[in-house]
Amino acid sequence: MPMKRLPRLLVILGAMMVALAISPRVFAVNCEETSGVKERYACVEKDDAGKNDVSKTDIDETPVSERFVTLDLPEDTLFGRRWYGRLADNANVYASPSRSAPIVRNVGDGYLFATVNSWADNEAGETWYKINYNEYVAAEDISLVDVSEFQGVKLTEQPIRPFGWVVVRDVYPSTEPDGEPDESLEQLQRYDFIEIYETVQGEEDWLWYDIGDGRWVKQTNLSIVDVDPRPEDIGEDEFWTEVDLYEQTFAAYEGDRMVYATLISSGLNRWPTREGLFQVEEENRFLEYKMSGAEGRPDYYFLEDIPYIMYFDMFNGIALHGTYWHDRFGYKHSHGCVNMTIKDAEWTFKWSAEAPNDLWVWVHTSDPIKHLEQ
Repeated sequence: MPMKRLPRLLVILGAMMVALAISPRVFAVNCEETSGVKERYACVEKDDAGKNDVSKTDIDETPVSERFVTLDLPEDTLFGRRWYGRLADNANVYASPSRSAPIVRNVGDGYLFATVNSWADNEAGETWYKINYNEYVAAEDISLVDVSEFQGVKLTEQPIRPFGWVVVRDVYPSTEPDGEPDESLEQLQRYDFIEIYETVQGEEDWLWYDIGDGRWVKQTNLSIVDVDPRPEDIGEDEFWTEVDLYEQTFAAYEGDRMVYATLISSGLNRWPTREGLFQVEEENRFLEYKMSGAEGRPDYYFLEDIPYIMYFDMFNGIALHGTYWHDRFGYKHSHGCVNMTIKDAEWTFKWSAEAPNDLWVWVHTSDPIKHLEQ
């Protein structure tokens, strides 16, 4: 090799080494920031096929924000048109906004919520809340609640891989299974949407999920949805729903196609939601109604104007319904019913009204190990 070419070659080799040093790590799944559903990245697999045999071209044709759609609220929605408040234990309810007015009743001790119709200051400058006709509660005896803004997604096509949401607050992904959280990666927020590209079992038998771009998250931080086969008693064109007690998720199907998915809160271990295959009969659907139970016991509850109620386990009085009193979706948190956000319950209520059948509800406990076999 002529000596005069050597310096030029060294310059080229040096430039290549610098480029390699500063280029980002390359992973099996590459992601770019996106918008739409609350997912931070749109990811594509390598051309030589992934676990689901989906090519890069297939995924590029349908962006994540078009496969999973966050719906606008309908004009007749109840969301945002009601105020709710938690009543203090043993609060008095008065016939007018003054403590000198007659006492209508004492609410007792328990988990007590009321619909707030209006509020105003009286002549003494005290704030009072009207909860029913001729029923008023002093401001110090009621706390307005912040209704959950969370909403699931409508699916425009059958999902090609498991997906779900982050259910913890402020978690950093790891760069490998069983790895420490990597604070150089963007922090994940509660209710961030994710897709699962690979699943491995860690050293302590916990599953670790690859959510794209080399980011691994332990299963305890996520709630996952995956397509399940239609139970044999359900017709091929019938509407049905799946409540997964392990993942605390909900999916709606038309025949074999998943059309909607979200997070729920089922019964706490003390009051478990019964498993089985049920139906919501027409006479057991209510736009709004109160629920109460366990009067005289420590777990007494009274909840006014629960929206979008769909009773399916009539033996135990268990329903799908909207929930305004907590934002713990993705975790068990109920007295046995399937708690949904108001937005999700509204979608389910209206969708199932158009069903060719009484809505099926399949309640079961999934085994997450199935993700290792996909």
